[in-house]
Amino acid sequence: MEDGKAVIKVVYEDNHLLIVNKPSNIPVQADRSTDKDLLTMLKELLKEKYQKPGNVYLGLIHRLDRPVDGIMVFAKTSKAASRLSEQIRNNTFKKTYLAVVQGRVPSKGVLKDKLTKDRKNNITRISSTGKYSELDYELLKYKENLSLIKINLKTGRSHQIRVQFSSRNHPLYGDQKYNPNTPKDQIALFAYQIEFIHPTTKQLVRFSLPKPNRYPFNIFKWN
Repeated sequence: MEDGKAVIKVVYEDNHLLIVNKPSNIPVQADRSTDKDLLTMLKELLKEKYQKPGNVYLGLIHRLDRPVDGIMVFAKTSKAASRLSEQIRNNTFKKTYLAVVQGRVPSKGVLKDKLTKDRKNNITRISSTGKYSELDYELLKYKENLSLIKINLKTGRSHQIRVQFSSRNHPLYGDQKYNPNTPKDQIALFAYQIEFIHPTTKQLVRFSLPKPNRYPFNIFKWN
């Protein structure tokens, strides 16, 4: 699928699901900018592809921050949207990320915090009254004072991965919001894999993308 300069790669599609590789620097849904968002692009592309009259239904199940790229699933029916959203609420929808952070992290870890979103300034902070947030991670490789890590996100709070690692002095490479000393480069956070129960077949399904071939991911060699 192609929309202007943005090429949207479809990973999988059936009557209930649309799974795509979200490009970086595109908002998932309309925001305060005037930039076209991914949800609108996909609706327009489906409308054209299937010659649908009227509005096209496409349910937004989860989000990725604007600068982040990677795998996303959308629901093509309200039934699929409801069942996938329930899995999100029950933490049975598994999301795995790859990231590169500054410094050397322990080989494995679990990060637990309470996070509060400052919507006016679009920043998330750790606070005693925030929403419970949890992730676990594994160190895959270490090189040039950078750690390549695999992250299993247990809760999907706004900017969660970025805030939790930056608060522990391991900010993400390229994250200019939470890592002011980083080079001005694309953020090293990639939505690598999703796993969930298909809303109609009830089968466990898993979809993943190839590892990013860009700096700093490409300085590491791993299986």
